[in-house]
Amino acid sequence: MSASIVVITAGLSQPSSSRLLADRLAQSVSNALGELGENADITVVELRDHAKDLANHFVTGFPAPKLAAVLQQVTDADAVIAVSPIFSASYSGLFKMFFDVLELDALAGKPVLVGATGGTARHSLALEYALRPLFTYLHAVVVPTAIFAAPEDWASENVLAERLARAGEELARLITNRPAASRSGDDAEVVPFERLLKRGRNA
Repeated sequence: MSASIVVITAGLSQPSSSRLLADRLAQSVSNALGELGENADITVVELRDHAKDLANHFVTGFPAPKLAAVLQQVTDADAVIAVSPIFSASYSGLFKMFFDVLELDALAGKPVLVGATGGTARHSLALEYALRPLFTYLHAVVVPTAIFAAPEDWASENVLAERLARAGEELARLITNRPAASRSGDDAEVVPFERLLKRGRNA
């Protein structure tokens, strides 16, 4: 049995760090699925190849055949990996254009793994205040671990590899509907917002 996974990457250069991260995420998910006895059928979509069709879709309201095929692939996929470069503290305009033209319910209930790249680690917050809210609005099931890669992260191979493995396992288990493996001692406590707010008032 194979799980269909569509990888969306919005890198503008060729090659791009976003594509590099997307490929690493796809491999991590494929490895994790293999350990669960499943195969991965992975399709990579470079949005830069569809930039003109996306712009025309906004103007005409109709997708060109190649873009329509990509939109259908995403709709039919078992899971999605989405990676964007971070510009001006948010995802790229090309990335947003693609998900703007996707049918609103296309990602409903679908497992999604998000990643981003940027010139500095300060942009990593965009994963939580830009990308994750976008996919939550689209009713996707976003895996807990989101991956950000700054230039220095590529040099810290062991640290990056560990994060990639965790994200890949989380997506694989969502695809196969299997519970996440328990981890002891390596996860920070998740503190409810109400308790954080109370702490701030008492400080």
